Order: sequence, then structure tokens, then C-alpha cells
Amino acid sequence: MKKSILAALFCIVTLASMYAGGTQEKAAASDLNLMKAGALTIGVEIGYPPFEDFANDGVTPVGYDIDFAKALGEKLGVEIVFINTAWDGIFQGIGVNYDVVISAVTITEERKETMDFSDPYIDNYQAVVVRTDSDLKIGSFQDLNGYALAVQKETTSDILISDYISTGSLNCTVAQNEKVITCFTQLDNKEIDAVVVDSTVADGQVGKYPDKYKIAYLDKSEPEQFGVAIKKGNAALQSAINKAIAELKAEGFFKESTEYWFGG
Repeated sequence: MKKSILAALFCIVTLASMYAGGTQEKAAASDLNLMKAGALTIGVEIGYPPFEDFANDGVTPVGYDIDFAKALGEKLGVEIVFINTAWDGIFQGIGVNYDVVISAVTITEERKETMDFSDPYIDNYQAVVVRTDSDLKIGSFQDLNGYALAVQKETTSDILISDYISTGSLNCTVAQNEKVITCFTQLDNKEIDAVVVDSTVADGQVGKYPDKYKIAYLDKSEPEQFGVAIKKGNAALQSAINKAIAELKAEGFFKESTEYWFGG
């Protein structure tokens, strides 16, 4: 999952939309310790499809996490404000530039030291994506030895491959890109042999472009879970978000959204 360790460099775009009439019993917005009265401000890295992307107009945010955030706003009865933010440093902005981060964030023990998390809302694995005409056979990540790979910088995919290389388990060329879309562009251009990426992103790309990509390997040995990253100590907001997630699960929201954005 995407993982940041550097200082914040924030993109400029702020996008807002209003969603009223939440179904939760009134935990008043004032009780949620929000930075802006009546609004939940959300840090996102737009450019990580199918979780966060721009519509064809180049302005409107769309994606799995965007839909989730809107549904969350309806449950909480607050306005939702998206703040498009570079992945590097996105967590440093929690409690400074926005209340939470909803951007395909893997829940890890290391991150729990500096931020709180909601209950998980989707499962994820690591995957290897190749071109449909590739004859690359992969039974483990070690089978990528000698090939040219691409990963998004500071993601769990990047960390995984870096660990394999640093321990001598893998010897390959790795392009570390700021955007995951760049990885797939390199794959299109035959600059690399494979992209190592979240399985959820792989599903989205293969579902959208089945004539271009296929998943060559899916590692289910180390499952990941995504959650909402929240300022440490804001128990009221964490509790309200968890209640909303439970309601959305019971209503079938996540099942329907998964089928729509990842092809089931």
C-alpha cells in the first residue's frame, strides 16, 4: 500500500461537495473535533485508479475511495472536502491540512505509532501485472529475478521489492515512480517487463484494459487491509467513522462498489 516517509509536498487542488442527511444518530459535528465546522476534510492522492482519479473533465474526482468518502459524509451528516495531496508527506498533513486520509492506506503497526485507523474497509494483496502478450511465468517474487520492474515510490510494493533486493533474494532493475500510472505507461512502452502493485489496482487496470494487461502473480500469503487514517487521539471521529463503515457494510455498499470499480 502506499507508504510515505518524506516531508509534505502538497498539490494545490481542493475539491468540495455537500452531502447532508446522514443516517447516524446525531454525534454532532462539533463532537467529532473536525478542523472545519460541519465538514470532514480528506487528504487524497488523486492519480491512483481505481481508488482516486479524475473524471474526463480533469477536475471531478472519481473512484472507489471517492465514493466511500461521499457515503461516509452522508452517514456523518457533514460536508466532504477533498484535498488533492502528493503521496510523499500525505500523513504529515493529518490534523494540519485535513482531518483524515482516505487514499488506499494500508493499516500497519508502524503507522499506528503516529496515527489512528478506522476499521478496515477493503482487503488487498500484492500483485504482478504484465502485458497480455507476455510469456513471463511467475510462481513467486523471486521469479522476477533479472527482469525490469516498476513500482510506485514509497508504496508497500516498493518496500516489498526493495526488501527482496537488499537481502539478495532478487536482482533486477526497478523504476520507482511518483505515480502508479507512470508504471503502466512504461509497461505499455515495453520499457519494463512487469508492474508490482496492489492487487486492487491491478484488478482495476485489468478490468478496464483486458486487452493490454493481465495479472501474472497474486501473493495471498501476506494480506493487507485499508483503513481511514485519523489524527491520533481523536476517538470521537474514529468511533463515528467505524459506526458508518459497519452500517455501509450491512447495507451492501462495499460489495456493490467493489463490483463496480474492480469488476467483482
